[in-house]
Amino acid sequence: MGLTLEQAIARVPVLANAKEIKTKPLTGGITNLNFKIDADGVSYVLRITGAGTDKLGIRREVEHQANLEAGKLGVAPEVVYFIEPEGYLLTRFVDGIKVPPEEMVKDYNIRRVMNKIRCFHRNAPPLAGEFNVFRRVEYLVEISKSNGSKFPGDFDWIMNRMHQAEEALLKNPYTPTPCHCDLLNLNFLDEYGDMKVLDWEYAGMGDIFFDLGNFSHHHKFTDEMEMTELRCYFGDCTPDVFAHLKLMKPMSEIHEAMWGTTQTGLSKLDEDFQGYADYWFARARIDMLDPRWDQWLKDVAA
Repeated sequence: MGLTLEQAIARVPVLANAKEIKTKPLTGGITNLNFKIDADGVSYVLRITGAGTDKLGIRREVEHQANLEAGKLGVAPEVVYFIEPEGYLLTRFVDGIKVPPEEMVKDYNIRRVMNKIRCFHRNAPPLAGEFNVFRRVEYLVEISKSNGSKFPGDFDWIMNRMHQAEEALLKNPYTPTPCHCDLLNLNFLDEYGDMKVLDWEYAGMGDIFFDLGNFSHHHKFTDEMEMTELRCYFGDCTPDVFAHLKLMKPMSEIHEAMWGTTQTGLSKLDEDFQGYADYWFARARIDMLDPRWDQWLKDVAA
């Protein structure tokens, strides 16, 4: 059983010992509760994790480690305290503004995001958890089946496409790297010109192209925007890296769809998780039906 807000505050010395404290719920999350807490004039964010999120493959100790290291690198808000064993996280409050999706697709903001993500990829120490999208999808499929969740009629075709992509990518295996793995628009704040990346609960050792594809699909990048993304990250956009991104992008979308599918069987929240799953399956279909698919399967191993 989880802690109440008051119980959580009592477990954090910097909050429990404060002479004056104010709390305010923050909006935007689905599976967790987030609160802004002002304690003696200093602002923090407390994340109270949702029930059953471990069944989504989330490991709170890995989230803590990733956020801690990202904070040290200036990529994320700094971690102040970690409540164990509940896995609640207290971080510095970022007095920033949201970057609208229509602004995030501009070259300037793509470059800023790539600088932060590349910094984490290259400088964070190894994380204590793995994020392999293929194994995660398989895990979520099993959880969903055990809970009677609904699958699309062409799910076998979707899985066949996924296995095609994995087989091609295994010809040039990736080096497991610390990754964020959930780069949706709400997870960015501009703090006086410095981009901060929030919400590290899906972080793990993974393929850097999952982060690149994930950022792309969440912001509906065109080919030209993806080329800009790759040039900002690598300095160039060669056929093999473009193909890697193009194969990993729908894998990220399948994972997003399976997250929604799994939630239909687990969550008690009043959210349209089935609609969310259907939307992301549709997006993945579009990308996997691209006439260049077979060429990408060849190019990625070149």
